[in-house]
Amino acid sequence: MSNTHAAGGSAPARLRELLPDPGRTDVRPEEAYAYPTDLDRPWVRANMVASVDGGAVGPSGRSLDLSSKPDRRVMGVLRGLCDVVVVGASTARHEGYKPVRPREVWAKLREGRPATPRIAVVSRTLEIDDELLTAAPDDARTLVFTVENSPADRRAFVARHADLVVVDEYSVRPRHILDALSERGLYRVLTEGGPHLLAEFVAADLLDELCLTVSPHLLGVGSPRIVAGGPPVPGVPGVGTAQTTPLRLAHLLEAEGSLFSRYLRA
Repeated sequence: MSNTHAAGGSAPARLRELLPDPGRTDVRPEEAYAYPTDLDRPWVRANMVASVDGGAVGPSGRSLDLSSKPDRRVMGVLRGLCDVVVVGASTARHEGYKPVRPREVWAKLREGRPATPRIAVVSRTLEIDDELLTAAPDDARTLVFTVENSPADRRAFVARHADLVVVDEYSVRPRHILDALSERGLYRVLTEGGPHLLAEFVAADLLDELCLTVSPHLLGVGSPRIVAGGPPVPGVPGVGTAQTTPLRLAHLLEAEGSLFSRYLRA
């Protein structure tokens, strides 16, 4: 699943470049992962972590089992660069999402923007931790996407504390999310999953970039993959179907045995 835990206060791990400039050891992640300039529409980047045999969560049921200091450093930079973090409600619950805390090292990255990115949660049932709704700063209010048949009393509570977007369809699709983000000028999008939400972005052909950490662990049988489909959803073309999306490798970095790849749509 997503890389969700912030780095501690120790010295940052050194990132070594393997491709395209082998041997370089002065990699600055804020430059290596910079969004395209002059965006005029949302650019969707996914950040995920997986074991070497493709598992997305460890024995505890969380991606924390696969993370490391270098992974958390990269995750922190990706959050510092983005305008909004998009996540499914199940992942937000299991990974313990809270409003993003500001960091001093983000000052230049976020110049002219709020000190933290917004969190956007996709949920049909609105089972979202109250703190994620009530503790976000005024200039980075949590966004919540839901459907019309979500629980009315819960919907009223969410609307008081967050920016609520209600979709009059069977489910919230990626296009609904991106249209709402575009209206708010939130173009630098980071999704941290989970696997089902990422599958929907892939199926809708709306994923521009995948940042994948390969963690030096073997998990064996049972762990889900970073993209997890399901049966076809009525009225939602592509969900549950197999497809191939060509990608190109923009860079490959290494630190403490973990590999950090950045893939762009070909």
